[in-house]
Amino acid sequence: MGPVLAGVLQLLALIGALALAYVPLGTYMAKVYSSDRHWRVERWIYKGIGADPDTRMGWTAYLRGVLAFSGAGILFLYLLQRLQGVLPLSLGFRSIDPDQAFNTAVSFVTNTNWQSYYGEQAMGHVVQTAGLAVQNFVSAAVGIAVAVALVRGFARARTGELGNFWADLVRGVVRLLVPLAVVGAVVLVACGVIQNFSGIHEVGQFTGGTQQWNGGAVASQEVIKELGTNGGGYFNANSAHPFENPTPFTNLFEIFLMLVIPFALTRTFGLMVGSVRQGYAILATMATIWLGFVALMMWTEFAHHGTALQIAGGATEGKEVRFGVGASSIFAVSTTLTSTGAVDSFHSSFTGLGGGITMLGMMLGEIAPGGTGSGLYGMLIMAVIAVFIAGLMVGRTPEYLGKKIGTREIKLAACYILVTPALVLVFTAAAMALPTPGHSMTNSGAHGFSEILYAYTSAANNNGSAFAGLNADTQWFNSTLGLAMLLGRFLPMVFVLALAGSLAGQRPVPATAGTLRTEKPLFTGLLVGAILIITGLTYFPALALGPLAEGLAA
Repeated sequence: MGPVLAGVLQLLALIGALALAYVPLGTYMAKVYSSDRHWRVERWIYKGIGADPDTRMGWTAYLRGVLAFSGAGILFLYLLQRLQGVLPLSLGFRSIDPDQAFNTAVSFVTNTNWQSYYGEQAMGHVVQTAGLAVQNFVSAAVGIAVAVALVRGFARARTGELGNFWADLVRGVVRLLVPLAVVGAVVLVACGVIQNFSGIHEVGQFTGGTQQWNGGAVASQEVIKELGTNGGGYFNANSAHPFENPTPFTNLFEIFLMLVIPFALTRTFGLMVGSVRQGYAILATMATIWLGFVALMMWTEFAHHGTALQIAGGATEGKEVRFGVGASSIFAVSTTLTSTGAVDSFHSSFTGLGGGITMLGMMLGEIAPGGTGSGLYGMLIMAVIAVFIAGLMVGRTPEYLGKKIGTREIKLAACYILVTPALVLVFTAAAMALPTPGHSMTNSGAHGFSEILYAYTSAANNNGSAFAGLNADTQWFNSTLGLAMLLGRFLPMVFVLALAGSLAGQRPVPATAGTLRTEKPLFTGLLVGAILIITGLTYFPALALGPLAEGLAA
């Protein structure tokens, strides 16, 4: 079997698995977030944190809950790292330096999971499990909660209530993420992913010496790393490490995990707004972009010109031979079009155009299908923009799901789509203009610029993957990337929740003959076009200086 055919067959198997999970998972999530009943274990949690799950919150109260919970998480994780040297099961590792502890705390709480350290050489078992793994669950649950709040904004009328943040958070963890993670962890352990609390030990003979490895609760962290679109690996090699991703099956299973919730949330959206076809329209938009990017990536990596690349059957440098070019291409596109940031190959070693595709996936706003929750609310914001553009073309007040898109709504949507590019481009320009950050670049020229651009794109879009050529463990990068992650996560949430509150307070507008049918293929095409045009106009100059220049010069 040729490598191209193998890649295509894996893609088809993945699509089939996602299709089988779409209806049951999407329906289940709609029931979870629409239920008025509280499980006993959930009541214990509410009592422990002092929250009343039946209190209805407006958007400002909901936002205060998001910020308070996330702020407490950052503080706890920062202190846990700073105290690692005196904690049990630290494996003898010292406490983390202040700038790196800040960067890592912000990274995991914002669902970014950018890592400027070697996981197996820096973090002990307590920090990995009680700190990082816990944030993998709750940061994902926060993203879903915000998405559900926006969906309620579309579904409700003449009320400012968006639900209860604490109830949405706890249900997301208890009813959704933990059960799925348990099942997924069992599958990974059965397929060879390690799960233990062993210490550092020496193994094998390597050129006359031994190599040190430490164990860990890898399978349990690996599954939520992908399922919650987190991406932070137990080991520095991430999903290219055989302890995290031992076989082609686990590789495909991990891709499935990172895609299944974001895609299924479109059905949840359709059910909660009372029109499954609206959910299918959003799904079609996400799937069109994802499949297009996968096809483009496979083409660039298999058919890139050059005698050596053609003899090898593709651009094999930096790719794990267990998986091949096809599976690595699917993984790279899926991890950068979601907010996962896990890697099973090294994006810096992709062809120039292939590296540009990974960057462009993040620059879209990671909405195809995006992160757990963040992908859905990002796509709905783009739907509001597309409806507004359509309204301008026909000279009619734009409407979406029975809600008018007025001045306030379009300003909030515009702020949402502007804040992340501003962070990316301003921080990239500063890093290139100042002398010190440039010392962290492994390469010069277009590829070196791509290293910097990729880092800030990944941070501001809460992805967390790296171009693998940048030394980001410096005070400059730990601090500025931490700020990019922090602002890139919570500023957009402010605009999302404000928009949800504005929509929930409106009276529904009845559909007429002139209403744009947003469940039709025409709207899907308009939405795809709006996303690509807005992203292209925003980032084309930066891409031209980096991956496009490198790809065209190769």
